[in-house]
Amino acid sequence: MGAKVRGIREAKANLDRIIKGVQGRKVVRALQSAMLIGSSQAALYTPIDTSTLINSQFREITANGFRVTGRVGYTASYAVFVHDPEVKQNFRRSTAQKEFLKKGFEDTRSLIDAVVKKELKL
Repeated sequence: MGAKVRGIREAKANLDRIIKGVQGRKVVRALQSAMLIGSSQAALYTPIDTSTLINSQFREITANGFRVTGRVGYTASYAVFVHDPEVKQNFRRSTAQKEFLKKGFEDTRSLIDAVVKKELKL
């Protein structure tokens, strides 16, 4: 006695859609975690005079097809000059450094790798 099973194609399509959604969320969550760690360390290295620079820090995630990109930056117009190692400056903050954004991510590289690995684990 055989019974017809209906909806196999729809069930497979729904399962594929759910799996792609979970994978997409994992990637975004891993990228967000990595950006939070790196930008937190960069904030520690950011020079503070009037707090305009540190308050202008932003993070954004964009998805373009299969590519998901995260970006951390500063909207203050003078951030490029403060970040540039060729421009000589004296900082009031003891933890302030030139190339603060780059060094923030470089110094936390191992922690970022561990968090991304943990987030993307099946």
